Amino acid sequence: MVAGAAGILAIVAFSASCLDPNFRRIAAEPDNIAIVIMLALLGFFLWLGLRRAAVNDGLLEAGSSLVEGTSQDRQLVWPHLVFPELIVLILCIALLLIWAIQIPAPLGEPADPDTAPNPAKAPWYFLGLQELLVYFDPWLAGVVVPSLIIFGLIAIPYLDRNPRGNGYYTLRERPFAIATFLLAFIVLWITPLIVGTFLRGPNWDFFGVFERWDPQRPVVLANVELHDLVWIHWLDRPLPSHALWRELPGLGLLAGYFLAGPLVLRPLFFRKVYAEIGFARYSVMSLLLLAMLLLPIKMIARWTLNLHHIVTFDEWLLSI
Repeated sequence: MVAGAAGILAIVAFSASCLDPNFRRIAAEPDNIAIVIMLALLGFFLWLGLRRAAVNDGLLEAGSSLVEGTSQDRQLVWPHLVFPELIVLILCIALLLIWAIQIPAPLGEPADPDTAPNPAKAPWYFLGLQELLVYFDPWLAGVVVPSLIIFGLIAIPYLDRNPRGNGYYTLRERPFAIATFLLAFIVLWITPLIVGTFLRGPNWDFFGVFERWDPQRPVVLANVELHDLVWIHWLDRPLPSHALWRELPGLGLLAGYFLAGPLVLRPLFFRKVYAEIGFARYSVMSLLLLAMLLLPIKMIARWTLNLHHIVTFDEWLLSI
């Protein structure tokens, strides 16, 4: 009921927002229509999966058969599979043809080094990474973060030894796994994509959903480094000349975050998990989780404090 009310509220809010000409212009751009449809489908299937999980939790508590267990074990390929797939295939082809004819989204002109679009945006599937470039250096946003994503996906079967929830939807038996997935997918991937698509305008400046994209709008954004905050603003001292001493606050903060974080999280949230998976698996899992949480922390620090980097070694062209 709550999810249904939230869905209806989202539809009403989107419909009301389309009355604003600035929002309607951005949402109706040919390149953005697919993203709007994707977000709507994402919300629907997320609700569908969580609803199935909630229903299964109730059936498990009552000792009844699961939703997945009540379906027929055997179905014939014809007509139960081939015929519906053929109909869906025809409908999808018709939809794509109508879409291609009715919505003008031609390919752009060949790249011209003398004329760059403003804003210059990557394809939608790379917009999340492009948005991360605002908060991290290219080597982090473009290399380390995707590598951690791939490594984390590979490590999931080796870190998660919980056999429950295999082949059926459930929330009660897999709360940590579902929460981690939603955090990684919704917060760390879909949210930067939404920000990069609908809230980043000319000069890659941040614009409100109802704000006109004015390329001449003056934006005052002071990039503040952590060492400036610590040494100049808080301690009222000049920056040390030695790079390691200057960046000691940032290095200490990162070391405390990644070294003390697992020790703090274990008694608070993962006491049972630690007993099940052991020290080695818990160490890898907690480091991946902390690295994942560092992304929204850095984004919030950027929005609120204008914090540019935690550690900045200009001498070595290395920043975090």
